[in-house]
Amino acid sequence: MTETILLVVVVVTALGFDFTNGFHDTGNAMATSIATGALGPRTAVLLSACLNLVGAFLSLSVAATIAHGVVDQSVVTLPMVFAGLTGGIVWNLTTWYLGIPSSSSHALIGGLVGAALAAVGLSGVEWQGLVSSVVIPAVLAPVFAALVASVGTWLVYRTTRTVPEKSRTREFRWGQIGSASLVSLAHGTNDAQKTMGVILLALIAHGTLSEGADVPLWVVFACALAMALGTWIGGWRVIRTLGKGIVDIEPPQGMAAETSSAAVILLSSQLGYPLSTTHVASGSVLGSGLGRGTQVRWSVARRMATAWVVTLPAAGLVGAATFAVQHVVGGGLGDVVVLALLVAAAAGFWYAARRTPVGHHNVNDPWEADQASAPATA
Repeated sequence: MTETILLVVVVVTALGFDFTNGFHDTGNAMATSIATGALGPRTAVLLSACLNLVGAFLSLSVAATIAHGVVDQSVVTLPMVFAGLTGGIVWNLTTWYLGIPSSSSHALIGGLVGAALAAVGLSGVEWQGLVSSVVIPAVLAPVFAALVASVGTWLVYRTTRTVPEKSRTREFRWGQIGSASLVSLAHGTNDAQKTMGVILLALIAHGTLSEGADVPLWVVFACALAMALGTWIGGWRVIRTLGKGIVDIEPPQGMAAETSSAAVILLSSQLGYPLSTTHVASGSVLGSGLGRGTQVRWSVARRMATAWVVTLPAAGLVGAATFAVQHVVGGGLGDVVVLALLVAAAAGFWYAARRTPVGHHNVNDPWEADQASAPATA
């Protein structure tokens, strides 16, 4: 496989990741609005897709962080980028199939880091940038979002305690349309940028662009469109978990959670942090339950937190293993083998998902069984 053909394969694979990011993370923006009845499922997903497209053009700070602050540009090669993308996509598909709201962002970053470690060792990773821009925000962002949503939910119920419940529900459903739209816009400003950064790395590795170059306009448009299409397909498995699995959400809670998520994501995008929008949205939903004093399904929350912790290393292992396969097989044949394995994995997950539709209870699925049987505990 020539360098130019491999570049095309890497760009298409990156856009494929962006597509999986779109359907994996739709729940971040729209799960609570669908759960409370503020928006119908198809309307919510269409609105989210359009606003993700718009948001992708509003900022490039996160793309610059991915391109310059995670791996050393001087050692990046196209096979390394391809291996990293494979790690991110495989983990995205795994957690999507299980309905776990894990981080697409951390899957991508983990895959890149794993591939860099396998290729050149510890020197291939920008450790300071990884810790300051990825690890620390990953820990602090969901906690901060939960606190903001908790206080916001408490204030909402406190200030509207004399309003009849029927009127309050109706008005806050209208408010949720605005807050959910803001989350979708914020999601586009952060998540689409990560794939832009990866494609920029690939273009630099190929020699098409020089180190320190800006993201070309065609890359911005392609990534925005891929994420919007993925959002339109819809991540119904993740929506079910995030919208109903952690707490039973009412419209005032939903609006508080969405507003909290949007504020944290937009701030992070402005600062250039490649934040996990999934972590933020999940923290906000959890905080809205605590702020209302309602019951929280901690068993589901713990399973989600476990997925958060293992995402970076798990995707990293897949990225490293992919690069090892490329190296062992050697040359263009190694790239072809990896591409074939990736296509087979994607087809397998898609086929398995169609055989177990979302909403269908499967007693053999421990994730669904845990959600169905776990008692809600305060």
